[in-house]
Amino acid sequence: MAYPSQLGFQDAASPLMEELLHFHDHALMIIFLISTFVLYIIVAMVTTKLTNSFILDSQEVEIIWTVLPAVILIMIALPSLRILYIMDEINDPHLTVKAVGHQWYWSYEYTDYEDLGFDSYMIPTQDLTPGQFRLIETDHRMVIPVESPIRVLVSAEDVLHSWAVPSLGVKMDAVPGRLNQVAFVASRPGVFYGQCSEICGANHSFMPIVVEAVPLVHFETWSSLMLEDA
Repeated sequence: MAYPSQLGFQDAASPLMEELLHFHDHALMIIFLISTFVLYIIVAMVTTKLTNSFILDSQEVEIIWTVLPAVILIMIALPSLRILYIMDEINDPHLTVKAVGHQWYWSYEYTDYEDLGFDSYMIPTQDLTPGQFRLIETDHRMVIPVESPIRVLVSAEDVLHSWAVPSLGVKMDAVPGRLNQVAFVASRPGVFYGQCSEICGANHSFMPIVVEAVPLVHFETWSSLMLEDA
């Protein structure tokens, strides 16, 4: 969960988000070094008139300015491609949940169970209880077991939506008539918040996502209670 005046990303709650944070720090350091070097050259040329023939007309400098950007691009592309392939891997998920976007709420279907499904609406501000967060709490949370591979099938009923939970490193477009999928593993128990990340209409900002990761024993108890109430 983000907090006021926070700088940077939320704490990672999945191995995928940890990889994304490492890649962000890696790319940011490269950008910082490039910016520092370019700033140094500009300052040197302005203050010391570093405009001799070696700088302006030198084959060695041209080779450096051609090879160096290529090396930098490779240093960024290789870890980026690695993470892309990791995000696409879905190996033997323990649980499959179908998330369907509507105007303006989410509905969830646990496809491994016959009658386990529910709609998830944002709790109005006047109905919040102490400790709940405004505009991002829902009446029904998507509950999942911790440390288990989860596959989420994402679709929409009316317009484009996007199912996104930043701390889990998950963001997938919900397209009407199309079934997209994304996988993740919650590495620790907790409640993780997200929102629709596609401008889907007047109430776009009022269809939050709440994922609660609990131990397997608690998940089985929750699923049994939900099936009894169905």
